[in-house]
Amino acid sequence: MAVKRKTTKTEIPEPQSPVETTGVEVIGDATNGLQSAVQSEYTAQQLTVLKGLEAVRKRPAMYIGDTGPRGLHHLFVEVLDNSVDEALAGHCDHIDVILHADQSVSVIDNGRGIPVDIHPEVGLPGVEVVMTMLHAGGKFGGGGYRVSGGLHGVGVSVVNALSEWLEVEVARDGYLYYQKFERGAPVTPLKKVKPTQKRGTKVRFLADREIFGDYRYDPNIFIKRLRELAYLNPNVTFTFTDELNGKPKQVFRYTKGIAALVEALNENKDPIHKVVYFRNAREDTEVEVALQYHTGYQETLLSYANNIHTVEGGTHLTGFKTALTRVINQYARKAGILKEKDPNFAGDDVLEGLTAVIAVKLLHPQFEGQTKTKLGNMEIQGLVNSIVGEAFSEYLERNPSIARKIVEKALTAQRAREAARKAAELVKRQSALDSGSLPGKLADCTERDPSKCELFLVEGDSAGGSAKMGRDRRFQAVLPLRGKILNVEKARLDKALENEEIRALITALGTGISVDNNGNSSGESDSRFDISKLRYHRIVLMTDADVDGEHIRTLLLTFFFRYMRPLIEAGHIYIAQPPLFRVRVGKDEIYYAQNEEELEEILKKVKKKNVQVTRFKGLGEMNAEDLADTTMDPEKRVIVQVQLEDAMEAERIFTTLMGDKVEPRRQFIEEHAKEVTDIDWHF
Repeated sequence: MAVKRKTTKTEIPEPQSPVETTGVEVIGDATNGLQSAVQSEYTAQQLTVLKGLEAVRKRPAMYIGDTGPRGLHHLFVEVLDNSVDEALAGHCDHIDVILHADQSVSVIDNGRGIPVDIHPEVGLPGVEVVMTMLHAGGKFGGGGYRVSGGLHGVGVSVVNALSEWLEVEVARDGYLYYQKFERGAPVTPLKKVKPTQKRGTKVRFLADREIFGDYRYDPNIFIKRLRELAYLNPNVTFTFTDELNGKPKQVFRYTKGIAALVEALNENKDPIHKVVYFRNAREDTEVEVALQYHTGYQETLLSYANNIHTVEGGTHLTGFKTALTRVINQYARKAGILKEKDPNFAGDDVLEGLTAVIAVKLLHPQFEGQTKTKLGNMEIQGLVNSIVGEAFSEYLERNPSIARKIVEKALTAQRAREAARKAAELVKRQSALDSGSLPGKLADCTERDPSKCELFLVEGDSAGGSAKMGRDRRFQAVLPLRGKILNVEKARLDKALENEEIRALITALGTGISVDNNGNSSGESDSRFDISKLRYHRIVLMTDADVDGEHIRTLLLTFFFRYMRPLIEAGHIYIAQPPLFRVRVGKDEIYYAQNEEELEEILKKVKKKNVQVTRFKGLGEMNAEDLADTTMDPEKRVIVQVQLEDAMEAERIFTTLMGDKVEPRRQFIEEHAKEVTDIDWHF
């Protein structure tokens, strides 16, 4: 989750435990039906060509999403995916990424090397075909790859088209080959440079400033993707060298794979058993699962298909949930914990306190959803259901004491869910749009088009009074919050819904709550939440810049992340940036500064005489005119939008900052305190 300005980041941690399999319960390691390596010969003849490249430079956003930071960093991802595909095929176990001082990027692997022989259809070397022709590669049925990720051959040619220059070196068949391109066109022929005993491919490119402007890469995005891939590909070593910022080489290798990822995600929680890991393959599809229950209430489910993070979930995640629910219900019945007249556990009951990673590798993935990150292959649902059901049932039978803890946790969750359902229904009934049912403290606006309406969540009645006087009543509503809302990271939903401030907030917004998105990345719908009923499309958190204000803002962000995450994902949550200083020059001239640096700049520009500087200790000290001019007036204010860039990292940070364990929180604060000069956040 990200909001503007000075940022502090926490990446996926390296596991504290050794990289051996200690602490992981392994159930099966069958790989029947899925070959680890393609035995067929990989030559230019196997590259299928669909043709076309010129449109890429004219409309780059069609191919990489945009020409801002996201699109810029996507270039590196596309080149990297080609190397990872070699690893998936069993031909590569080492991938190096270098961010050079000139902001060019190199990706180097020890795979088979891009084919250099002449393609029979187009009469060009395989390297040139791959680099200059859209949809050209070994992923379209020519036999080069069986399992692959990325954009299926679009990637590297698009990178070439959008680069000022690109150089490729191929080591294969006993020789080193070289070719250079500029803005997608070859400027040298493919050259046989010298004999070599090595093999592999090196691609180095400089993104074109005509396309991306005066850019600068964020090394943390490189690190995040490499670390994620290292968890998903335990047989591959990834390295990253940041020459641009003078950082030493980092090495990423996790021999326990996704089991290590679960351990890392639960590092700040209290697990009730070792990580359970199993892998199996059927019908040319491999299924890997790692899971662990902890004593907390939040669930974290991460799903992947061919190394692609399926943020919106899909059939593999549905199959996993179905199997888990079925197996736990069967065990509870067999053990007599659920009696004949007792209802079965629902999916929410068995997911409470679960951290799990589901990764599948399949031949022909079908991606759906708004961002094409939802797996749609229907056959995968039943396959995952079967594999997970058999393996997890076996685990429960072999570990009865742990099985009982899991079932009893689900039983407690079931009872709490029923209490939460009743409370949620009460809140939902109170959320009708007629003004008589809205919270008494809410000063509503007259506009009824939600897309034009704003709601300011204000700390305290004093600041609320100023905000109500300073607002534009036509489209701005104000809801004062008394004190600090409940920390939902440490409480179940039923307890959260007993909190008066949370109930008032839910009622004012009108959407209900989203529990299926509570702490996971499945993106699946929740009947209890209806974003179409949102009464304000801009929700602004407006708190003091002191410690209490920061705490209240974090509590609110935690609530939105856990129970209204779709509002964050849709871009409806904002944070106000009230000034710390007011500078009055004479009678009529007024300036505002958000920090001491801005204050110094203002003082340098104005005359020394008749200058009065006021430091605001809180919103309550600002009069309505000051608050309107600096924080509420759309023409003058500064507000920042909260964006969920990485759900996995946001999950970790909320657990660290708002969870039960004190030591991880202390370490986080000590590590990042010096990096923060203004109170702005980047999760």
